[in-house]
Amino acid sequence: MPSFVWKGKNRFGAFQEGVLIADSRDAAVATLRRQNVQVTSVKEKGREIRLLPKFPRKVGSKRVAIFTRQFSVMLDAGLPLVQCLEILGEQEEDRNFREIIQNVRTDVEAGSSLADAMKKHPRAFNNLFVSMIAAGEAGGILDIILQRLATYIEKVVKLNSQVRSALIYPVTVIVIAAGVVALILWKVIPVFAQMFAGLGGELPFLTRVVVAASNFMGRYIVWIAIGIVLAYMAVQRWYKTERGRRVIDSLTLKIPVIGMLLRKIAVARFCRTLSTLTSSGVPILDGLEITAKTSGNAVIEDAVMVVRKAVEEGKTLSAPLAETKVFPPMVVQMINVGEQTGALDQMLSKIADFYEEEVDTAVAGLMKLIEPLMIVLLGGIIGTIVTAMYLPMYSILTKIG
Repeated sequence: MPSFVWKGKNRFGAFQEGVLIADSRDAAVATLRRQNVQVTSVKEKGREIRLLPKFPRKVGSKRVAIFTRQFSVMLDAGLPLVQCLEILGEQEEDRNFREIIQNVRTDVEAGSSLADAMKKHPRAFNNLFVSMIAAGEAGGILDIILQRLATYIEKVVKLNSQVRSALIYPVTVIVIAAGVVALILWKVIPVFAQMFAGLGGELPFLTRVVVAASNFMGRYIVWIAIGIVLAYMAVQRWYKTERGRRVIDSLTLKIPVIGMLLRKIAVARFCRTLSTLTSSGVPILDGLEITAKTSGNAVIEDAVMVVRKAVEEGKTLSAPLAETKVFPPMVVQMINVGEQTGALDQMLSKIADFYEEEVDTAVAGLMKLIEPLMIVLLGGIIGTIVTAMYLPMYSILTKIG
């Protein structure tokens, strides 16, 4: 039988390597996994086969939602936990996610809890997911928790798709319009400029402006392109800093129309997340911390952390929420009612349903508003350029007449 030189980590994270005799590479990997070794590479006769990517990709929310829904159905049907993970791992098409599921199954077989096994893979299972799984295992209601998780992730995916549909269309139109205008200034206007120079005489002011813009574009188009790319990279890099993220997120919430939509999305996400966590038995302080980290906006995150600190000091949830001035008064009032009646999770769920419908309506209205605005914007830009080019011709024809 062939020999395999392997490298990996044991269950305590310590690096290990050695030589193993097995029928095949798959058999060697299976043997090492039974020994609780997380294999990173196997070398056979001088050939190294990497089993884990050096920089693992983040697993998409849709894929996690499908996995969670199938997992809950299997558990509800009475299948053992390890068998569920084995089946889900075998049928998973994404190689990266399949490897993660198989590693989780190996850890569970070795005696680890499901939450601890999933916690090792944050690119697939975030803090919210792990915390709810831990609560489900502690309460013996793992199948119910998985159903709630699947519903939650599906709603988050829908909400994110609404955001993309609201922003992609105008951004795409603006980018295409900018490209068309740049092409006209770069290639078309110089032809007219040469013709006007041959005719002599003074050009109208609008024509001189367009020709000057065309000359600037022709001379510095390479530097303009480099500047745009560098500016985009600089903004991205700045956004990764704490101050940059807070400034940009604060500005996005102040954009007319778009800012209101993003605020509604943030409120819906906050209420949905906190409702899912509290109904699953996660403590309110842990739930607020997880909700803050998954809010997707630095302003909302700061506000929720302020609320968490106030709740830790013994205050109610609604009072500090009102003081942040971030959440609408209706949300604060409904949360207050939920606290007084002892049905906070249900009230949060109702608020999330309401604001998700509000987002649907707002996105539909925004799309209807954007279309005529884009038409007016494009028509104005192209019309200005065309008018600037025909003004000298009109003046010449008038003189001839």
